[in-house]
Amino acid sequence: MIEVSNISKQVNTSEGTLRILEQINLSLEAGETLAIIGPSGSGKSTLLGILAGLDVPSSGTVSIDGKNITAMDEEGRAAVRAGHVGFVFQSFHLLPGLTALENVALPLELQGMPDALQTARTYLERVGLGERVSHYPRQLSGGEQQRVALARAFACRPAILFADEPTGNLDTGTGKKINDLLFELNAEEGTTLILVTHEKTLAARCNRRLELQAGRQLEPLSGISA
Repeated sequence: MIEVSNISKQVNTSEGTLRILEQINLSLEAGETLAIIGPSGSGKSTLLGILAGLDVPSSGTVSIDGKNITAMDEEGRAAVRAGHVGFVFQSFHLLPGLTALENVALPLELQGMPDALQTARTYLERVGLGERVSHYPRQLSGGEQQRVALARAFACRPAILFADEPTGNLDTGTGKKINDLLFELNAEEGTTLILVTHEKTLAARCNRRLELQAGRQLEPLSGISA
């Protein structure tokens, strides 16, 4: 599903070249789960952005479903993201002027799905928010907002879901419930899941792990293949 070969990322600064990532390699099959771990500043979120096609490496290649996205322009990468990729972020990224139902339905409508509202309602019911579809983000708790974000991501039926510290803004109890829901939906949908986390217990739930230290991969991809 995703192949990464010798990814490196550098940026030029007034003090010289800043090396963010060095020679990262990984390969994941459909349905596998990967945790990207490491201390703050180790390059985790940068790597996630490159894997998702939101950023480009300085060298190396990323292929999604056999398509080399590093050889594409932004329009090409956007088309791959639209067809294959979903996102869940730490800060929810819900549109404040839209209801929960409208937030989930919007990307489906942009894709031209004729039954976008019904699909959105179905996924909100799956995350336990069937009675909150008409509520706006400001009327929802943090955990409820993240459940809307999960419904929005999974409703698009992505082949790969990228999650960047998905429970970082939530208390421990709520975060555990969101993590349980994330893995439950992921198993049901057969999605390939790639997440960035500082939580050891969350990383342990993934069948593969990639640890970064100062932008370098500490060892070959660890864990048991699905």
